[in-house]
Amino acid sequence: MRLILFDIDGTLVDCGGQARRAFADALLHVVGTTGGLETYDFSGKLDPRIVVDLLAGMGMSDERVTATLPQVREAYLERLERSLLVERMRLLPGVAGLLRSLAGRDDVTLGLLTGNWERGARIKLSRFDLNRYFSFGSFGDDAFDRHDLPPVALERAGNAAGRAFAAEETLIVGDSLLDISCAQAHGIPCLAVATGRVPLGVLEAAGAAWALADLEPALDHPAFAPARRPV
Repeated sequence: MRLILFDIDGTLVDCGGQARRAFADALLHVVGTTGGLETYDFSGKLDPRIVVDLLAGMGMSDERVTATLPQVREAYLERLERSLLVERMRLLPGVAGLLRSLAGRDDVTLGLLTGNWERGARIKLSRFDLNRYFSFGSFGDDAFDRHDLPPVALERAGNAAGRAFAAEETLIVGDSLLDISCAQAHGIPCLAVATGRVPLGVLEAAGAAWALADLEPALDHPAFAPARRPV
């Protein structure tokens, strides 16, 4: 049995900058400024970490950041749902065929491992009818650090499948350096794709078990071969 955990942004879909604009609008609505949003690197970051970093960068106290975070979250998710246009998004190469193929296998369990708040993740996936492939996952609601997401995903996968998954049976698919490092922290192999902001050579140098330009050839890739359960 194989557990495959997918990132969303830059791995499955490209929102065309619309999520960043929704964050900007939310920050303007709640605090009257976007702070350092224009130059902030979202890659691999969890949504609550993004907001905390931006609010702290505005000079807010820890107490005010804690109080303001839920307001920004709700304002962002409301704007994302209202304004995210599928015609300005891209379903990334190979994704549709790969998910369809994996979902048809009885030796594969699919899940998400994403920095998005779950509601935001579902909004993004809904634009291409991808939620049907993912009944569970670990999300930005669960942690502030991406390294804390794999244990959450493994626990939920075990509940969904009725059996535990070892690290060797699991694969994380993502596009950022944080996807690779969080996988490595838990002994999980990572297949990295250069469909986000990180070049292929950088992903390879960071120690991804496999690195691909995109998911187009992934159907026949050994990363998705059935896993042997450890003895």
